Amino acid sequence: VSKLVRSAYSMLNLVSFFTVGPKEIRAWTIRKGATAPEAAGAIHSDLQRGFIRAEVMKYEDFITLGSEQACKDKGKLAVEGKNYVVKEADILHIRFNV
Repeated sequence: VSKLVRSAYSMLNLVSFFTVGPKEIRAWTIRKGATAPEAAGAIHSDLQRGFIRAEVMKYEDFITLGSEQACKDKGKLAVEGKNYVVKEADILHIRFNV
């Protein structure tokens, strides 16, 4: 099944990114090449409309280091703007204001 899903994502030009909260980790699907505000819009239109920036961690760093705080402490959390292209398995924390 995993190989089938990966093939379908590739054929449809899709990638997944994650949001991480205290009680939930969630995967979101967007088209490859989508910017951070477009990814925010996949979560909720208000996030896209009021997008300020995205705090981005790589999945591998999060798994290796074990937490968002550890990623921050090790300098593995990047602050990205409206032109950032979301990559496969990025973990995003969207900052917004509406």
